[in-house]
Amino acid sequence: MLKGLAITPPVAGRITIGRVVEKNGKRLPEKDDQFTITTQIQHRLEWLLHPLNLTLRGSNQEEKLRRIPIRLMFNDPSLNFRADYSLFDRSSGRPMCVGDGDTCRRRTNEGLQTLPCPGADICPLGQHGGCKPYGRLTVQIDDGENTDSFIFRTTGFNSTRTLFARLHYFSALSNNKLACLPLELRLRGKSSRMCHG
Repeated sequence: MLKGLAITPPVAGRITIGRVVEKNGKRLPEKDDQFTITTQIQHRLEWLLHPLNLTLRGSNQEEKLRRIPIRLMFNDPSLNFRADYSLFDRSSGRPMCVGDGDTCRRRTNEGLQTLPCPGADICPLGQHGGCKPYGRLTVQIDDGENTDSFIFRTTGFNSTRTLFARLHYFSALSNNKLACLPLELRLRGKSSRMCHG
């Protein structure tokens, strides 16, 4: 097997909680209060909607999608949800530094180097706000006829912490049988002092 190659299951699409909008000639991400299920195909700078996006909304297509029935692919929580600190180059979109809080692999002028990783808050390279947790949850959605895999990506500390804790909690409750449990990805509101309530 190739060293350093991340093994990822094939996915049919993405689960997002936002969209890209154009403001002052720039394409910027904007948060949303519902899930959107898209394919892996982009058309005219927009991701095409997956048929499951309409199926899960039911008869009322205007209803917001805030719950998605899912199943996990593996019993091991770390195979279903991968997270690390990542710093991306804003011009190319490629990762410049990826770490786990202990060590990191950083692209430098001398090539790829393994260096200590103190975390996003302390690292001098990541202190300007570019280094964030980058989590990827791979789930399966069954529409009754087909079962497809989708990926949910997050760069939030709260969602990363919550998903990681819940997966380990359900793994312990089910005696390490996560792949057998019918679960639900649920979006819920949360107020904090940072968002002024």
